[in-house]
Amino acid sequence: MALTRDYKETVVARIKRDRKFARALYAEAISALIEGETTEGLSMLRDLVHAEITFKELARQTGLGEKTLHRMLNRDGNPTVRNLGLILKRIAGDLGIKPRLAVASSR
Repeated sequence: MALTRDYKETVVARIKRDRKFARALYAEAISALIEGETTEGLSMLRDLVHAEITFKELARQTGLGEKTLHRMLNRDGNPTVRNLGLILKRIAGDLGIKPRLAVASSR
């Protein structure tokens, strides 16, 4: 019988060792949220928090409760825009990212 690693464990390990992958995952999480794929976007953010900043540190930096953050980033989570903004800003800072917004014309 072959030994396998849990998918989430593999993703978290890759985030920890590959900064470029972590930044790409952050961008993908934002894209998923914008496109209405909330469950997928929150899941990616949760993986980034587990691997990089930790929920305890994110709670300290945002002023939100650790349990509250766990609930917000759960697959059924429903964070407010304000709280999601705080979370995204702190994760971006941890990854050394300064997000920019560019809007493409649909013409």
